[in-house]
Amino acid sequence: MGTHQGNRPMTAKSSMPSRPREVLYEIRQSGAYMRVAAIDAETGIEAVMVGPASASLTTLQHNAARKLAFILSRNETPGR
Repeated sequence: MGTHQGNRPMTAKSSMPSRPREVLYEIRQSGAYMRVAAIDAETGIEAVMVGPASASLTTLQHNAARKLAFILSRNETPGR
């Protein structure tokens, strides 16, 4: 039995950019699907998630924001 220190789950905060960014959301429903675009207000970079319309809007927005954070961090990496 060990401590739980090494088994901590990664939080969403650790995958987000270091400074707060304004994120705009565009939401469209098409039949049984919901399209959520998270757009960085500063750069205009967009990440799109598509999920079932029955899913929680909060969950879809969260997933789109995480995808946007990944794209932004990838674009800020030196040497790319």
